[in-house]
Order: sequence, then C-alpha cells, then structure tokens
Amino acid sequence: MLNDFVAIDFETANQHLSSVCSVGVVLVRDGEVVDSYYSLIHPEPEYYSFWNRRIHGLSSRDTCNSPVFPTVWAEVERLIAATYEHPAAVPLVAHNARFDEGCLRSVFRVYQMDYPDYIFLDTLAAARRHFRRTLPNCKLHTVAAACGFDLRNHHHALADAEACAAIALAIM
Repeated sequence: MLNDFVAIDFETANQHLSSVCSVGVVLVRDGEVVDSYYSLIHPEPEYYSFWNRRIHGLSSRDTCNSPVFPTVWAEVERLIAATYEHPAAVPLVAHNARFDEGCLRSVFRVYQMDYPDYIFLDTLAAARRHFRRTLPNCKLHTVAAACGFDLRNHHHALADAEACAAIALAIM
C-alpha cells in the first residue's frame, strides 16, 4: 500500500509541455492528506492557446503577475522537505504521469535547472489494472467517482491533485 507520496497536477498554457501555468500538490503521509499547495505560474512560452484556455479557463490575465516556475518549485521543494523524513524517496503521483512528468522535465530544461530524477507513479495505469474495463473509461473524473471522490472543479490543478491522491489511496 502506498502511504507516503506527493500527488501533483499541472495545467499548461499551450501545446508546449514547458508552459505550465498552474500546479496543484497534495502531500500524503502515513496514508493521510497532511498538506496541499496551489499556485498560478507565469508560463514559458508566454501565450495561451484557445484549446488550453477552454479546458482550464486560465488566461494571461490570470498569470501575468504570477511567479515563474523556479520560484514556485522552490516552494514545493520546501514543503516536501518539511513533510517527509526522506524527501528524495517520496514518489510523485499523477493521473497520466507521462504528461505531468513531461511537463516537469520540460520546464526544468527551459530554466536550466538540474532535474533530480523524481520517481513518478501513475494512477491512470493503476486504474486500468484495478478496474479492468468495469468503468466506461479511466479519465480522472470517472476513476475519482469510482473511488468515492467528488471531483467538482476538474482541470483546476489542486482539485485534480486531490482527486489523484484519493485514487492513489484507494487503489495503489
């Protein structure tokens, strides 16, 4: 059973994985949610596509005065370090981890930051194994509902990270 992890979700401004415009983080310790964090982020590159705005509702007006990624990530790292005895060993959990890990790697590259080889676990893959075609799909809101979590604000990074944490606690 997965007891200690950090659920994470990114939203992006455009088709570039580095264009993270918000992040939601939920810290789980000993099987309990102990803290959470949300921030808007000034994206790089700095423009919003119609499709991305349509999904999450964010625009340049929302993020024009927001901190850049390195500032936000320093806060996330401080929070993780303050919560876990061995922060480097705590996995990051995401629904469709390939996307969120890709965002993290890309934005680290854009800002020329050293990537610490985070361990990522995927609730989407876990849901596909666990539910084995008993659900109509394995989208975040569908799996969250099957795990008893009411995802009311889908595509808000913190709400999605909370749903991901609930899924991980239920099936991983």
